[in-house]
Amino acid sequence: MKVSIFDVAKRSGLSVVTVSRVINQAGTVREKNRQKVLQAMKELDYHPNAAARSLARGKTGIIGLGITTLNDSFLDAVVKEINDRLAEKGYFLALSISTDVFASFDNSMFQEDRVDGVIMLSPVHEDDYVMELKKKKIPFVMLDNQHIHPSISSVIIDNYKGGYEATKHLIDLGHTEIAHISGLEPYLSSSERRRGFVSAMQEAGLDPSWIEKGNFSITSGYQAASRWIQSGKLPSAVFAADDLTAFGVMDALKNEGYKIPRDLSIVGFDDQIFSEEFRPRLTTVRQPADKMGQHGVDILLKWIDGTAKRNITVQLEPELIIRESTTSKRN
Repeated sequence: MKVSIFDVAKRSGLSVVTVSRVINQAGTVREKNRQKVLQAMKELDYHPNAAARSLARGKTGIIGLGITTLNDSFLDAVVKEINDRLAEKGYFLALSISTDVFASFDNSMFQEDRVDGVIMLSPVHEDDYVMELKKKKIPFVMLDNQHIHPSISSVIIDNYKGGYEATKHLIDLGHTEIAHISGLEPYLSSSERRRGFVSAMQEAGLDPSWIEKGNFSITSGYQAASRWIQSGKLPSAVFAADDLTAFGVMDALKNEGYKIPRDLSIVGFDDQIFSEEFRPRLTTVRQPADKMGQHGVDILLKWIDGTAKRNITVQLEPELIIRESTTSKRN
């Protein structure tokens, strides 16, 4: 026989109303009683009907996540954390993978009656997303966004600090001819990492002008390093805007017989999944994917349940991870 909410109430010794409040995550239940209900549900192996629960709450129980690509282990880690965090709260995650803002809203789940809220992860054309989400009155939060919006809630990384510490690490190793391969221009992460590079160089009295344009890809790193090799002038160290760019630099140099870090030290950014697998293992700046996902979910759910009082911007600290791709400058 199928277990019902009445069976849970009987087992817990509490009323059906109290059990219903626990199932629907109402905040008016004493913690002691909530634990009794949860224990009874576990003992009876009771699983509330998701559709009925959503109807009772006047919600869908679904959170939409907008992302431009899944070909990035940092973004993958953030998505996993978001999914796990939402599952703990009784929500399902629905993905929309697209770079086209209006196609996303016309053809996906980003409609008022399809999701309870939306998380935008590393959005492109984010101003258009902000406009559409506000127009549709859908609660949302931006993660790793490219602009600071006082009128929205967001979670970002202190990319300036990451760029500064990566460059300072190379300077402390005795390097003076340091190049930076930047990321794509529209991204706040690109400009802030570059600004950190310039600040560290200027603070040390070094010339910060050796900056190459990149696009967060292995190809852009490979091409930059190939140009240096062909010109016969290599920097002694490189701060790459991300790990993929760093991998490209390493590949180009190794193909020409150069040794890393003997001939060139290199630092990346992100701590992609392969950073510890490549040889030499890559020194990089780690972004806290878990904290980004946790804060994003917590902020969004507060907007959904009406407890958020104002928009906030959470800035997370990156961490320099020193491995094998950097060493002291050789005379």
